[in-house]
Amino acid sequence: MRYYAVKEKRLAKPFVTISYELGARAKSVIQGLGEYLQTHERRKGAQWRIYDGNLLKKVAEDHQLPQTVLPYLSESITSELENIIEETIGLHPSRHLLVNEINDTIFQLAQSGYAILVGRGSNIVTADLLQGAHVRLVAPVADRIRYLREILNMEEEQARRYIVQEERNRREYFHKYFHKNIDDARLYDLTINTAKLPVQDVIRMIGDLVFHVKNENLYHRPLHASA
Repeated sequence: MRYYAVKEKRLAKPFVTISYELGARAKSVIQGLGEYLQTHERRKGAQWRIYDGNLLKKVAEDHQLPQTVLPYLSESITSELENIIEETIGLHPSRHLLVNEINDTIFQLAQSGYAILVGRGSNIVTADLLQGAHVRLVAPVADRIRYLREILNMEEEQARRYIVQEERNRREYFHKYFHKNIDDARLYDLTINTAKLPVQDVIRMIGDLVFHVKNENLYHRPLHASA
């Protein structure tokens, strides 16, 4: 009887998905997390990469889509009538096809490992992959408004409207294409209120979770045997 535990370990490649509320200091956390994971990664040659805004370019490359399609890959939800008209006159492929291609790229990146996947329902797309950690960043609305005013030089009402619109888009995208509630805590391994902790503490918490999940996947996966 032969066991393949060593081979299983070599195949385990960690990744993390990050979902966040607008204004919850996600950009600082994600950038810092990339540095933290790379610094503490023990596997020689492993390179952690962040897939956020650049994810759409990767999708276009993977599926040979023209650059003109990129605006239609956003999380903004247009009406069904608008979609039908735009598809009919050839402005872009169907929205459902585009979402499927986004999901395919996300899944492939997760399988390749060492990826920080931001938004786009990546936690749902990769839910069946054992080596992933799924995180959501939240904060009170007042704190998020204050943060946006600081970094984007917005007026209070402008920041509030921005948050409301973006959150609506994300919730509708999540509901329409995954039939899930983005705020459902059961979809995440860890939810952090970033208003309560320094950014460095948030980064460390997520990083430690990622490596914990990786180790659990390596050492507690059932052994496969063949006679």
